[in-house]
Amino acid sequence: MKGNMENPLHLSSLNHISLLCRSIEKSIDFYTNVLGFFPIRRPGSFNFDGAWLFGYGIGIHLLQSENPEKMAGKTEINPKDNHISFQCESMGIVEKKLKEMEIKYVRQRVEEGGIEVDQLFFHDPDGFMIEICNCDNLPVIPLAGEMIRSCSRVNLQQIQMIQSHQSQQQQPIHHVQVKP
Repeated sequence: MKGNMENPLHLSSLNHISLLCRSIEKSIDFYTNVLGFFPIRRPGSFNFDGAWLFGYGIGIHLLQSENPEKMAGKTEINPKDNHISFQCESMGIVEKKLKEMEIKYVRQRVEEGGIEVDQLFFHDPDGFMIEICNCDNLPVIPLAGEMIRSCSRVNLQQIQMIQSHQSQQQQPIHHVQVKP
């Protein structure tokens, strides 16, 4: 495949995820009151029930299932299942709030090179997995190349400034030989 291999489709960002729901009302309640999303206008030309929510730079499009009784329900919280992950400011506050809201969750800790990342996993009303983490502790390092990235935009800007400064210092000196 030819073209820009780093971004072959010239993508710019994640826009939204769509989730099939048994009950739009229960899902709106969960995503607004538990995760802090807010409803936004949805095109009126759609001929099916749903709702659009927005928060943290992404949209969640809730779609009413035509056969909600046939949707499989998940009861076991499996961190290796499909999920969406949100970065948080305080794992302690998140865990306290989940307990107060009586939301069942699983806690995990990942350690890599002395860096610890805490994770909390729980389900939305339809069994879709949600992760809350302090994943920003762990740098994102591509397998190819030396560029270090971060999940946080603030940390990413700081890292990019450091990398820019380092690359300027490492610029090769080109010698030009002048012939008499």
